[in-house]
Amino acid sequence: MKTCISIIASISFFLICASSFAAEVSPVLDSKSCDLPKYPKAALMNEETGTVSLLFLVAPDGKVTDSKVDKSSGSKSLDKAALAAFSLCKFKPGSKDGKPDQLWAKVEFVWKLE
Repeated sequence: MKTCISIIASISFFLICASSFAAEVSPVLDSKSCDLPKYPKAALMNEETGTVSLLFLVAPDGKVTDSKVDKSSGSKSLDKAALAAFSLCKFKPGSKDGKPDQLWAKVEFVWKLE
């Protein structure tokens, strides 16, 4: 009986805690709304490659209001070019509890020579 009461108490605590967190949906990049980054000349000549991870603060209207490099590709010029290009993109806004809200979106871009 004590075990049953303990389990019920644990489940109740979990449900109370879970309901206090807002349901959050991250913004999504609309890849058709912008051009892909262009390889910087110096980076191309030096055959620089890598993956850059970027963060964008997206407003409820889908526009980028802030941006930063989360993880560098190893090349400042590649990071800068990717950040500049994707900052011009539109996003499908994120939401909290079903309402559009300002949230961060993560975008990764792979720089590779072809």
